[in-house]
Amino acid sequence: MAGKKFRAATEQVDRSKQYSLSDALTLVKKIAFAKFDETVEVTMVLGVDPRKADQLVRGTIVLPHGLGKSKKVAVIAGGDKMREAQEAGADEVGAEDLVEKIKGGYTDFDALIATPDMMRLVGTLGKILGPRGLMPNPKTGTVTADVATAIKETKAGKVEYRVDKTGVIHVGVGKVSFANDKLLENSKALIDAVIKAKPATAKGRYVKKINVASTMGPGVLVDASSVGA
Repeated sequence: MAGKKFRAATEQVDRSKQYSLSDALTLVKKIAFAKFDETVEVTMVLGVDPRKADQLVRGTIVLPHGLGKSKKVAVIAGGDKMREAQEAGADEVGAEDLVEKIKGGYTDFDALIATPDMMRLVGTLGKILGPRGLMPNPKTGTVTADVATAIKETKAGKVEYRVDKTGVIHVGVGKVSFANDKLLENSKALIDAVIKAKPATAKGRYVKKINVASTMGPGVLVDASSVGA
């Protein structure tokens, strides 16, 4: 049944056309067919060589309209920072006890923030957190002494973008249920951030292709020049 629905959705996409970002998102919403509220994802193919450290495109951005759900945030900290994290709305706060809990298999959170002094403990969790993309990192603002700001930004819709080994970035920018203008603003914010993050050493065309799609739906090709890429 899903196969038939996917084919029907695909037939509504003109494969010979590059859509404006606004039209592409409108079409993605129109052809979404799943019974759940699908995530809308932006995919960008970049002209970089991720094997070179100076061409690893990576960063974070707070989406203007969030992601449609509040992220569950865990914090590893000690002393006053534990209280600061609790007051800022962290869902789980601990020190050595939380590290042990994670070693025991607990990963029921969307983001993990740690204070710098706790990284000696957090470093032992690499094999558990790394594959899930949950390892705290100073570059993404998840290793910080300012835990209150990190928690608020994460819950407000901060997302990480990172080029994979094939030179591609995939990031969710909202839900199919979002109003068109909110999806458009979130998508533009992400695309602008990736464009600004262009490495100085990148040669040739930087943004090769932009696609938007819902979780279950087909991709819709975006005219990169319509978003300044």
